[in-house]
Amino acid sequence: MSAPASRPKAGLPRHVARRALLPLLAAPVLACARGVARAQGVWAPSRQLRLIVPFPPGGSTDMLARLTAERMGAALGQPMVVDNRGGAAGSLAADMAAKAEPDGHTVFFCSVGTAATNQFVYRHIPHPGEALTEVAAMFALPNVATVPPGAPWTNLGEFISAAREAPGRLTYGSSGAGSSLHLTGAMLAHRAGIDILHVPYRGGGQMLNELVAGRISIAFGNLPTAIGLLQAGTLRPIAVSGAARSPILPDVPSMAETLPGFATTVWYGLQVPRGTPPAAIARLNAEANAALAAPEARARFEPQGVSAMGGSPQDFTRFVRAETAQWREIITAAQITAD
Repeated sequence: MSAPASRPKAGLPRHVARRALLPLLAAPVLACARGVARAQGVWAPSRQLRLIVPFPPGGSTDMLARLTAERMGAALGQPMVVDNRGGAAGSLAADMAAKAEPDGHTVFFCSVGTAATNQFVYRHIPHPGEALTEVAAMFALPNVATVPPGAPWTNLGEFISAAREAPGRLTYGSSGAGSSLHLTGAMLAHRAGIDILHVPYRGGGQMLNELVAGRISIAFGNLPTAIGLLQAGTLRPIAVSGAARSPILPDVPSMAETLPGFATTVWYGLQVPRGTPPAAIARLNAEANAALAAPEARARFEPQGVSAMGGSPQDFTRFVRAETAQWREIITAAQITAD
């Protein structure tokens, strides 16, 4: 969500780059996890569950959260209601989840921002830290570097060369300061050694409209958000940000093909308030993995360029720690802040 034998000093750790978009467990393991958890405990929800989502309704995050709630609620025998709580880069929702009753009935749909990057970008906003416990990694998706159809750059290498010839003249858009789109552009500038101007917008839709109009040079959009414009030919993709090419854009190179070791993905997972009973965490993990393995669910998210992750709570904890370490390195080196 591939790495060479060596990489520049400020690049991503190879083990992180390789696993950014790879499932944490194979499908057979995902399928059997549900039965294992049931054998170990008998926890079941006694009332409606709540899935707190740190972004407003609409968009790829909300779509994936609602798919999760739909399938897990059905498996658990109680409805799982999506509670969208946008604001403060997701920190308001994270704080709400951390303070909820730790009984298994409140689940947080965390993101790379709330779990890993916000603490370095938004230093004035409290971070939940150890107040939340990992349940399962869920989804990963790459960002895609796009340009207007008439842009003179046909690939990422040409764009980098043009930026080196005109420092500070080329621009890149994002959905806001500190967003994954901003961080992808900042990582590109840092790794390629180029000076490109960041232009933040109030959302990914506005950013893409400005790109279509030619008012910015390049933009990094979440693949599910940009895919319609790419398929229509309104925008032209020149690279995807994952460690490998995307199955739905097989002809578009990964950034790692130009900048070895480059990999950045947007990812989501499930967390619960610390103190939630182990039996509840085990059952929630099992049902999350079963939802990811279901063919009918994959048929809904894979065509959008989204990959299933999955695995145990411990797998997800290790993944979050690795992501936190790599983004601390990049954000500190590039001096990114939204304070």
